[in-house]
Amino acid sequence: MASILGLGLMLTAPSWLTAQDNYPPPAPNPTPAASSDATHVSVGLFGDYLRYQPKGSAIGLLGVGGRLGINMSHNTAIEGEMDYDFAKNYTTSSTTSNGGSVSTTFTTVGIRPLWALFGPRFDLGTEHANFFLTGKVGVVNWSVSNPNRVSSTTFSNAVTSIGGSGTELALYPGGGFQGYWGPFGLRLEVGDAIYVANGAHSNLRATFGPQLRF
Repeated sequence: MASILGLGLMLTAPSWLTAQDNYPPPAPNPTPAASSDATHVSVGLFGDYLRYQPKGSAIGLLGVGGRLGINMSHNTAIEGEMDYDFAKNYTTSSTTSNGGSVSTTFTTVGIRPLWALFGPRFDLGTEHANFFLTGKVGVVNWSVSNPNRVSSTTFSNAVTSIGGSGTELALYPGGGFQGYWGPFGLRLEVGDAIYVANGAHSNLRATFGPQLRF
């Protein structure tokens, strides 16, 4: 009987020892969740309206601009933007002292502000549609040019004169809404374009235009 038991142990020992050496394979590393938002870059064009009020009556200036945004996370992005406003024609009316006649004067405001702003954007919603808040800092350069029409020369002169006597600190808190259909989107934004010159001066600013993200 002892011989039979010994023979059985000898026959089963190799398989038993081998089983001890075969450890279970390590668990595979979890695949990180895809985060398309973290890699999105957005490029946009927009038209802007600036309610400029240096003294007395407010003047509505129109312009165009562009922006570039890089998403840092699902709901945070860093943006830079620049826009250029055109000269504006407006009318003034006056009456004579006896009230018998009214005269109208057409005036051209040749001043053209160029805004360059940079700062974060915080999204409140999904990647397809969201409200957002933004706060940017930068500069505004005031230039005066004639003729009244805008050309590549008037714009380039405004850019190259940034840092000169017509350049002032600019701050911009704002917010808005943006929606996307695939890579194409639309964005509406309203904020306070503030420039600092002997105090802070607020100006209503609104922009609207298309965006692309990739």
